[in-house]
Amino acid sequence: MARYTDSVCKLCRREGQKLFLKGERCYSDKCSVGRRSYAPGQHGQDRKKVSEYGIQLRAKQKARRYYGVLERQFRHYFEIAESKPGITGENLLRLLELRLDNVVYRLGFASSHAQSRQMVRHGHFTINGKKANIPSMRVRVGDVVAVKEGSRTNEFIKSVVEANASRPIPKWLEINREALSGTVAVLPNREDIDLSVEEHLIVELYSK
Repeated sequence: MARYTDSVCKLCRREGQKLFLKGERCYSDKCSVGRRSYAPGQHGQDRKKVSEYGIQLRAKQKARRYYGVLERQFRHYFEIAESKPGITGENLLRLLELRLDNVVYRLGFASSHAQSRQMVRHGHFTINGKKANIPSMRVRVGDVVAVKEGSRTNEFIKSVVEANASRPIPKWLEINREALSGTVAVLPNREDIDLSVEEHLIVELYSK
């Protein structure tokens, strides 16, 4: 499976904002965006006129990189969103938010999306008591995502959960910190998604 292997800090710098791809480092003074707030490469500091297509492309890349989704996967999510009733852009972000790896991250059981994907693949989580090791699994309203019983004593997982205990939890999720579990209370609305992206630009890009 194809995957990005270069520095993820370059992705944040390319998009010109923090995408929180590196966990705790993103909240510290070591964050590359704070130290070098320009695109990577020898021409990163050059001022360039961005075309309409370029603006739309950046919006799409920002969302894709934030959720850690490959291009083909992202296009597939768009096609599903387009076929659903409602606003296509909001449908797209909702589908991405309901991925299992994103829910694990939102609940504070991982420090980044990359870490949550790895933890899910290693079988540390369950959905409604059943094994769930596919990061792209879509959760539904009422589903309970929990740290697997055998993993609750894992020192690494305990340290990650403790480190993220103060991180705010989205309104559409309910968390039980003692049981290390969270419930999808309602579907997320656009105002519940803190990603700074204009999703209508993504719709315009794919509609060409």
